[in-house]
Amino acid sequence: MATTFNWVITNLDCIPNTPEGADYVVTAHWTCNGTDGTYNGSVYSTCSFPVVQGSSFVPYAQLTENEVLGWCWANGVDKAATEAAVEQQIQNQINPPIVQPPLPWAAPVTA
Repeated sequence: MATTFNWVITNLDCIPNTPEGADYVVTAHWTCNGTDGTYNGSVYSTCSFPVVQGSSFVPYAQLTENEVLGWCWANGVDKAATEAAVEQQIQNQINPPIVQPPLPWAAPVTA
């Protein structure tokens, strides 16, 4: 089954008052979750934004999650690499790269 990804902004850090307006977003906390229906993976991080003066300010109440995610991807968050990391977590659950077989000298456990 193909992996589906869900990007979520979980929190926004803001400067309370700037010349541009109130609650100027300077950091977004984000998570990329993935699932193949059975196995799950996720990556959490933050993305900081420069304080830019000018007409590009969007009032806090008018922000959308998609807009903030776009800012993240435009400011250094590599969407493809992040989704690849989540996919690798899922693949590692399906086919673990490290396993712990029983010790060869230990008696088998019987139920």
